[in-house]
Amino acid sequence: MRALRGDLSPGEFALAIRRAAREIGEHVSCDARYVGRVESGEIRCPNYAYERVFRHMWPDRTPAELGFTPRTAVRRRAADPLSVPGPRLRPGGLPPLDDSYLPDEENDDLRRRTFLTGGPAAVVAPTSLAAALGLDRPALAAPRPTAPGHTVPPPRRVGAAEVRGVEQAVRDIRLLDDVHGADTLFELAGQSLRSAYVLLNDGDYGSATERRLQSGAGELAISVGWLAHDSDRTVEARSFYAEALATARMANDPALEAHVFCNSAFLARDTGRAREALRAAQAGQSAARRLDSARLLSLLAMREAGAWALLRDRGACERALGRAYTLFDQGEAEADPEWMTFFGEAEIAGLESQCWSALEVWDRAGALARQAVDLQEPHFVRNRVLYTAELAHDRLGLGDPAGAAVHAAEAAALLGEVRSARIRAMLTGTARQLRAHRAVPEVAAFLAAHEAA
Repeated sequence: MRALRGDLSPGEFALAIRRAAREIGEHVSCDARYVGRVESGEIRCPNYAYERVFRHMWPDRTPAELGFTPRTAVRRRAADPLSVPGPRLRPGGLPPLDDSYLPDEENDDLRRRTFLTGGPAAVVAPTSLAAALGLDRPALAAPRPTAPGHTVPPPRRVGAAEVRGVEQAVRDIRLLDDVHGADTLFELAGQSLRSAYVLLNDGDYGSATERRLQSGAGELAISVGWLAHDSDRTVEARSFYAEALATARMANDPALEAHVFCNSAFLARDTGRAREALRAAQAGQSAARRLDSARLLSLLAMREAGAWALLRDRGACERALGRAYTLFDQGEAEADPEWMTFFGEAEIAGLESQCWSALEVWDRAGALARQAVDLQEPHFVRNRVLYTAELAHDRLGLGDPAGAAVHAAEAAALLGEVRSARIRAMLTGTARQLRAHRAVPEVAAFLAAHEAA
């Protein structure tokens, strides 16, 4: 595969794979990370969609000739973890703390099911974060495996303490994400989600507890979906949001449903699916009208405005912005969801900035991005990095490579405090555009630091 890539960058090669997939009606979320995992041997066998694409691209080569391991060999290893090279089962029959034995490693839906049904999840975050996420609390402790030949234990009784544990895990993830970023938290938060769904699916509880547990598990799925989004795992994010939406619909929970659509609209806009973003934002508004929160409707109107901007419909974008600010000015209310604490003056300015950036009104976009940075509260570290990175992009749009490089360097310095693959990708895109201006001293300094990092 490395030889076939030739002079193409991993990102360009991934684009060629996605184009080939569209030619045969397939959809694969191939990116530079996937290409790297193939070339390093981490992905030993492609899933069926990728295999069809590869056969289309190279009809004269079998997967084995491309360097892949036969699917039957991978599945045999999956069935017998002890036969896998590397980590063995830990004491007590627990699986190793990695997922190298899973077949079709790039299959994101399989990873999601692993989280939701109690399978192993990779743990790469510090112990202190595990404690902060409540994984050492009984309410979210992973279920103990049943040894072969032993009787299956009765359903665990779930009460207020367990529900509070799930709800607290949601709060903890949000607080830690604001400070640390998603990359550090994603895998660990998946353990909390897995445990929450074990309680929901296998626990013994009454109707009042069921409603709270459904809401908590749904919010937790949204939180993990957001961490996937910010970690640039967009396929996994969509899958987690779908799980949360199913939970919301089963629970008839309009607040949870509105939250899912809000995040789904953001994800769709970020990945260039403007029509999907528009539909999700409008569906979210429909669900939110059953609540009494003008601020929630304001945020969803901003999501709609972002979709219209991506569609280059300035009139519809401005109308949605007008509704958003009118609703925002009604102020906070008791019915405002707890998760909306980030949506203040800084955030609405930042979201409007994104609209004008998409419409290429660079001066207006830059002024609002600057306002978003200046108004951001100190503990929202990730958002300060985000809007500083967007300010760099806007300066570039204005034809100011020196200013863009200065702001990009500021954002890169802040990335030492917070880990977000999404923001790193933004800065990499800015660096790529700035290479043509390497003669500018500020640009040369930023590019040197970026390439070294």
